[in-house]
Amino acid sequence: MRVQGNIVDIQNKRIFKGEVEVEAGKITKIKEVDHAEENYILPGFIDAHIHIESSMLVPSEFAKIAVTHGTVATVSDPHEIANVLGVRGVDFMIENGKKVPLKFNFGAPSCVPATSFESAGAVIDSEDIKKMMQNPDVKYLAEMMNYPGVIYQDKEVLKKIAWAKHYNKPVDGHAPGLRGEDLDKYIAAGIYTDHECFTYEEGLEKLQKGMKVIIREGSAAKNFKALINLLPEYYENMMFCSDDKHPDDLLLGHIDQLCERAVAKGMDVFKVLQAACVNPVEHYNLDVGTLNEGDDADFIIVKDLQKFEVLQTYINGELVAENGKSFVEHVDFEVLNNFDTDKKNVVDFEFHSASEKIRVIEALDGELVTNEIEANSLIKDGNLVSDVENDVLKMTVVNRYQNTEPSIAFIKNFGLKEGAIASSVGHDSHNIIAVGVSDELICKAVNLLIENKGGVCAVTTSEEKVVSLPVAGIMSDKPAVEIGKAYAELDAMAKQLGSKLRAPYMTLSFMALLVIPSLKLSDKGLFDGNTFKFTSLEVK
Repeated sequence: MRVQGNIVDIQNKRIFKGEVEVEAGKITKIKEVDHAEENYILPGFIDAHIHIESSMLVPSEFAKIAVTHGTVATVSDPHEIANVLGVRGVDFMIENGKKVPLKFNFGAPSCVPATSFESAGAVIDSEDIKKMMQNPDVKYLAEMMNYPGVIYQDKEVLKKIAWAKHYNKPVDGHAPGLRGEDLDKYIAAGIYTDHECFTYEEGLEKLQKGMKVIIREGSAAKNFKALINLLPEYYENMMFCSDDKHPDDLLLGHIDQLCERAVAKGMDVFKVLQAACVNPVEHYNLDVGTLNEGDDADFIIVKDLQKFEVLQTYINGELVAENGKSFVEHVDFEVLNNFDTDKKNVVDFEFHSASEKIRVIEALDGELVTNEIEANSLIKDGNLVSDVENDVLKMTVVNRYQNTEPSIAFIKNFGLKEGAIASSVGHDSHNIIAVGVSDELICKAVNLLIENKGGVCAVTTSEEKVVSLPVAGIMSDKPAVEIGKAYAELDAMAKQLGSKLRAPYMTLSFMALLVIPSLKLSDKGLFDGNTFKFTSLEVK
C-alpha cells in the first residue's frame, strides 16, 4: 500500500510532499515524491490519560468513535471498573480492547479502593500489583492518587511503586495542588507525570522540577486554558488527555479538538503535534508508530493543520475510519455487574436537625475541586430539606454494594428548579449519587438506578428518563452512537430542570471523589479533602 500527501515530519520540524509505503502493517519506506495531493499525513493522536469507563462505553465501542477523530491509541487507567470488580474488571477491559484495532494501553490501578473513607466493591493490594506488573498487557502503574501515602511513606503504597520500578514500568501521578516540599517528596518516590494541574503556576513548578504535565480537557474538568501557555517552552514534557469523556462529547471530538485549539492560539504546529502524537509513545514506551520507517503503520490523513479534520485513520496499516465513518466492528462480550442493594424509602433521605447553619459543597463548573461554604438551614418538620430558591440542594450517596443508610449533604450550583438527577458513575467507588429538589424525587431517582442495576437518570413528579449502564453499573452494553444520543437527551433534560452546569452528570460523578479537595460526600459521610477527615454537616 502507498499513501501520498504532505508528510508532517515532527522530529525534524519539516513538511514535504511524499509517499508512505506500508507492508504487513509496517512502514517500509517514506520518500519525497512530487504529487498533487493537498492533504497531510501525520502520526495518530494519543490520549495520554483516560478512564474509558467514563465514556459509558466498553473499550470496543469507545474505539468505534475515537478512530473517527484520528485517535490511534490511549493510555487507559481501568481504575473505575477495578473499584467495582477488582482485577477481574481490569482483565475484562484488556480482553475487550484486544478485539478491536485501537491500541489501548492499560495500567494497573494503584488505588483500589481510592481511600478507606468509602465503600468500594474490591481491593487491589501490592501483591495484586506485583502479579499485574508481570503481565505484558499492563503497561504502567496507574495514577497514584494517594499522594499523602507517598509523602508520609505508607508501606503498602511504597510497595506498589516498588513493583512498578522492579518491572521497569512508569508510575503515573495524581497530585492536584501539590507544591513545594511535599511535591519534592512525591517526585522523589519516582512519580513523573501529573494530569491534575489546574493553575499555570502549579504546572510550571511541576515542569521545572522535572515532571511531565498532561493537559486535561474532559467533559467536566477543563484545564486547557490554564495550562496551554506552558506548551511553547515545555512542549517536550507535555501531553494531552481527556481523563473523563462522556459519550456525547466523544461523538463531537477528542484529542483533535485540543490540537485545533492550540494552533488557533498561535502555537507552533510541530510542538502541538509532539505533545499529541509523540511524547506519550516515548514516555510510556508504547507500541505505537510515530511515522518513521520501521514503525507500525499508525497514522492519519487530515485535510489541513488548522482544523485537523480527519479524512482517514490507519492502525497497523489497516484503514479503520474514513470521512467520519468507522470500520471498527461490534464485538460480543460478557456483561459483568456488582449491584447488591435494596430499594430505598423516602424516610431514608431525611436528616433531622435543629442547626441554623450547614456546611455546603460548592460545585465549580469545569473543575473537580470544590469549595466549602456555609448556608442557612431550611428545616421542615425537623428535617433539613433542599432550599431551591437559594440553590442549596440536598444530595445523597447510597452504597450500591450492600444495604446501609444513605449519607446526606447539601450542594450549591446544580441549579435544579424541579426534579432530581442521579448516577451510579460516582468516582471513585461508583456508589449511587443523587441531587434533587425534594426527598421524594431523590428517592425516586435512586430507586430507578437500583432497578436498572446502574445508570444515569433524571426524574420529575411526572416523568423519568434513564440510560442503563449494566456493565459494572458504569458502562453500557449498547452501541456507541446509540448511547451517545441517549446521554445527550438526558443531559438536555437535566438542563431543562434548571442546571446551568456544562456537564451536570460528569460534575455530579465527581462530588464523591474524596481525593480531590475540598468538601465531598462518600457513602460514609461528609468528607474534608484538605484534612482527610470526616466532618459534620451541621455548623455548631
